Amino acid sequence: MIKDNQTNLNRLHIVGDGILIACSYVLAWYIKFESPFSNVDPEVGYLSMGTYFSALYFLIPAYLILYSVSNLYTPQRATKMRYELYNIFRANIVGLIGFYVALFMVKQIDFSRTMIAYFAVINVILTALSRILLRRFLRYIRRKGYNLKHILLIGYSRSAEGYISRINNNPQWGYVVSGILDDMVPIGTSYHGVKVIGEIDMLSRFLADNGYDEITITLPLDRYDKLEELVAICEESGVHTKFIPDYTSLFPSNPYTEEILGLPVINIRYVPLTNGFNAAVKRVADIIGSILLIILFSPAMLLSAIAVKVSSPGPIIFKQERVGLHGKSFMMYKFRTMEVQSEKAEKKGWTTKDDPRVTKVGRFLRKHSIDEMPQFFNVLLGDMSLVGPRPERPQFVVKFKGEIPRYMVKHQVRPGITGWAQVNGYRGDTSIRKRIEYDIYYIENWTFEFDIRILFGTLFHGFVNKNAY
Repeated sequence: MIKDNQTNLNRLHIVGDGILIACSYVLAWYIKFESPFSNVDPEVGYLSMGTYFSALYFLIPAYLILYSVSNLYTPQRATKMRYELYNIFRANIVGLIGFYVALFMVKQIDFSRTMIAYFAVINVILTALSRILLRRFLRYIRRKGYNLKHILLIGYSRSAEGYISRINNNPQWGYVVSGILDDMVPIGTSYHGVKVIGEIDMLSRFLADNGYDEITITLPLDRYDKLEELVAICEESGVHTKFIPDYTSLFPSNPYTEEILGLPVINIRYVPLTNGFNAAVKRVADIIGSILLIILFSPAMLLSAIAVKVSSPGPIIFKQERVGLHGKSFMMYKFRTMEVQSEKAEKKGWTTKDDPRVTKVGRFLRKHSIDEMPQFFNVLLGDMSLVGPRPERPQFVVKFKGEIPRYMVKHQVRPGITGWAQVNGYRGDTSIRKRIEYDIYYIENWTFEFDIRILFGTLFHGFVNKNAY
């Protein structure tokens, strides 16, 4: 039933898109040649209307194929609207370029390129509006109880709980989880309103007695020995079957997959900055940014150096060993904010509130993050980046890597002067576990735009540190 509904919906999409393509083309032709906005010289003349409209015989099928290749006719229940709009835009850009290339190949110089551009813009707008309206209509009828897809889960696991939570948070998808089959959890156990309704051995009976639209296998990681048998039973029933791996404790939320000569491979963690191009872009930005910041803040650094020297005896710059990229140590620079102390006293731990070791000038420098400015030179030298996880001292790295899961992941990128954790308030004497969560999120989701966002966040929220003592 649902399969038939999906087929009918796809047919509706295809017919509707074909009509919209034709309407967009006719409207573009009218705007270019017949509307009050037309700038065509009537004495020069142009190709006949019939010649222009004959192109639709090739244009409509070509665009429908482009839409299919761009996944616009695959089920969109759980796809975000912005991805569908992006695919519409991408398909039309490819179509526009293809149209121009085709005209060049047949040496048709009289066909208006401007009209084709009008068509592309109008077609993107009309197609996008049609998909938005269709989504709203489907959302409305799903709230009324129509066009729903009933799902049976096999296996109670973290992936099952995550799937149920996402379905409950997105009723517009039209998914209804009818129950869970599991051998290890008592029948009647409920998670967000979804109950365990039987054991896995009862699968064949449940499939025969109920009209499920989809089976989703969500077995725990330690029970994959049943997987092949369950897939065979589901396939025999003819019900569409999905498999959600229970790997949340091993992999990130967005594991990176690749294929090696037909063999699917899942990377335990995808780090965008391991890509050579991404790393080069970030490094160039760091070099340019650090030079500009050194010039911009040179007056503040000069005044700070004088204040440190006058306020207490000792060096102006404090150097401390930190652990950076790939676990390699480097010397990180700061303005000295404490009285000169022995190496043993220095390793005492983090600075705490009202710490007697901090000078009056040092307290001000720490509070406003001015003591970190010499790290611009660390960035220039390549030890650090403007944005990244904050580096830690070797003794704390040894301590935390045994206590905090995935702690060492932060060393897969260069440490930073500021980071996603710091912008969100995790600086100084705050939760290390929360800091690592934010650091790993940054590492897995890095983009150049994300770095810019963090730098602006630091500018407006990160300079004054309430946790700096």
